[in-house]
Amino acid sequence: MSEIPESQIPFPHRAGNIYEIQHLAYWDKERNKEAERYINWLRRLYEYLTPFVSKNPRAAYLNYRDLDLGVNNDGNTSYEQASVWGTKYFKNNFKRLVEVKSKVDPSNFFRNEQSIPILST
Repeated sequence: MSEIPESQIPFPHRAGNIYEIQHLAYWDKERNKEAERYINWLRRLYEYLTPFVSKNPRAAYLNYRDLDLGVNNDGNTSYEQASVWGTKYFKNNFKRLVEVKSKVDPSNFFRNEQSIPILST
């Protein structure tokens, strides 16, 4: 995987990564009153793993969305706000992806809670 430079494709987390970790929890509707307990447990696990994972930035995989990193403001998110999660998902490719998105989808039609924003004009 490290043969392809991270700038060649949007997904940059290649060199030096042996595997990816996804941590999540499921619970039944009947246990929704305990949701905060489960979410807090996952947050503690996330912090516990900090010394053992990538740094500067701590990598994240877009398909394993982590909404604790931040979310779009109804499609009106600034580049600076989106950089919080964008650099974790795309590293140095984030700025280039924002530029492409701004040209290809200037109305920001294609968006989700952590999508790539468009540049303000």
